[in-house]
Amino acid sequence: MSETLYFAIWEFHVKPESVAEFERVYGPDGLWSQLFRRSSAYRGTELLRDADRSGRYLTIDRWVSREALRQSKQQYAEEYAALDKTCERMTESEAMLGDFESTTSS
Repeated sequence: MSETLYFAIWEFHVKPESVAEFERVYGPDGLWSQLFRRSSAYRGTELLRDADRSGRYLTIDRWVSREALRQSKQQYAEEYAALDKTCERMTESEAMLGDFESTTSS
């Protein structure tokens, strides 16, 4: 059975002194992924580092649907908020780039 995936894509500008910690926390085995893995609808995270702009990163979180992410955020709202607050100190800025769906089934 194939499924269309949903992608939540974020852009981060990381403080120079926080790069290593950021990569650990936001990477595929980091704290965010550990929280998201509590949901059977989570399909993984990619962390991309900009090759030309130091400190710029994208995260791509894969879910079975937008609704699945919304439900997970709701179910783990306290943990999500606490982790988000803790991670704020590592970045100069963050922005949600968008919600995307795959155009082909996987």
